[in-house]
Amino acid sequence: MQGLVFDIAEASIHDGPGLRITVFLKGCPLRCKWCHSPEGQSPAPELLTFPGGQRLAGEVWSSRKLAEYLLDKKELLDGVTFSGGEPLSQADFLLEVLDLTKSALPSIIDTSCHGDYQKLKTLAEKAECLHVGLKVLDNEKARHWTGQGSALILENIRRLDKECATPYCFRLPLIPNVTDSEENLTAVANLAKELKNLTSVDFLPYNPVTGGKYAACGRAYEPGFDENAPTLLDLAAFRKLCPVEARVLE
Repeated sequence: MQGLVFDIAEASIHDGPGLRITVFLKGCPLRCKWCHSPEGQSPAPELLTFPGGQRLAGEVWSSRKLAEYLLDKKELLDGVTFSGGEPLSQADFLLEVLDLTKSALPSIIDTSCHGDYQKLKTLAEKAECLHVGLKVLDNEKARHWTGQGSALILENIRRLDKECATPYCFRLPLIPNVTDSEENLTAVANLAKELKNLTSVDFLPYNPVTGGKYAACGRAYEPGFDENAPTLLDLAAFRKLCPVEARVLE
């Protein structure tokens, strides 16, 4: 089976424990206004135009070729992380890769959980753990900020927690006055109280250079929030509400 990869980051230290390779799969159903990888949204290859030239975002790989590439580096790695885009958008391709690499290379899947539940569960059962990219929990606000409501995501998280033993963490980007609002953070803490396999809530600071790739994609970066506003997160107060470890990742 073939899949579309828009980037491979070698020697990654931010996408899981130890030294890893992160494979970015193309295609995502969300359209987060702060997305730092706009070239990963479309399920088709895109030609990016930079001041110094052009680059194609989206290379076709067979599942066997990608598995062989990863296994060839296994002695140097602690594992591989599959990110996106949204890995669920290429679930069947990723499943084949995991079947070819699982016994030799521990894997993490970085997912929004927006997609087909059975495919999510099947992938989760083959992974070491999941990084769940949680964003806005209110359904209508999520639709405004991410292009999709949150109902399916929350349903999938709750169901997966009951039916699958694979541990997972939440990774929440700190978007000023959006994801870091008191309303949203309280909802995250309350959700955490329902879940038995959640290990931590990890906050990711907003990156002010996020909009840099949009011009290369022929798009304008229009986030709709004040990028320079300070975060509203009170980590000490959140920790009092949340039953699992909470931390800010640098």
